[in-house]
Amino acid sequence: MAKSLGIFVTSPQNMRHVMGVVTAAKAKGSKVKVFFTWLGVHLTKCKQFPDLCALADDVAICVDSYKKAGYDPADVPPGLDPKKMATQAQHGDVIEAYDCYMTL
Repeated sequence: MAKSLGIFVTSPQNMRHVMGVVTAAKAKGSKVKVFFTWLGVHLTKCKQFPDLCALADDVAICVDSYKKAGYDPADVPPGLDPKKMATQAQHGDVIEAYDCYMTL
């Protein structure tokens, strides 16, 4: 398994898969970053989201997508560091800095 895994989440239907992949990667000792964008930001309202934030090494949200989905950027999802309400630069970080990359 790779030493680091970046996960780009664009679908609002994949929280079970996101949690499963992150759990498996962490169990193998990998560093994991999850970035939510486009319709994937709806998953930040799932009851599992705080657990994901505690499990993954880094979680960030595209604040522009969050706003476009109808959410107030001041309403930071539970478990998320407010500084992680970010831009697509966080996505660039995943591409550049992580050994493996996947989209869900």
